[in-house]
Amino acid sequence: MSEHPERPDRHHHYTEDEVAREVTDLEGKSATAARIFDLRRIIGGLFVLYGVIVTITGITDSQAAIDKAQGVNINLWTGIGMLLLGIFFLAWLKLRPTPPPLPPEGLPEEREGE
Repeated sequence: MSEHPERPDRHHHYTEDEVAREVTDLEGKSATAARIFDLRRIIGGLFVLYGVIVTITGITDSQAAIDKAQGVNINLWTGIGMLLLGIFFLAWLKLRPTPPPLPPEGLPEEREGE
């Protein structure tokens, strides 16, 4: 029979304060995870990264590559557009951050006791 040190044989009964503290801790972690994985951050970061790469490619393009695109330095203009879009997403994230999640409404048994 294997022993599990993280699961002792006796049961631990949690007090209401311990449960409330654990719930508050998990809500804080959830809010942090929501802010970290906000799509605006991911999309903005990727557009800025690719925009820098394409802009550098456009700056270093040869005249033959520009002539192939009928005289338009398409890499330069596309890179600048990508940079602007990425900066827009990151500015949007900074100006309007993700609001913290609303607290749960509580269980019906808890509301009756109030």
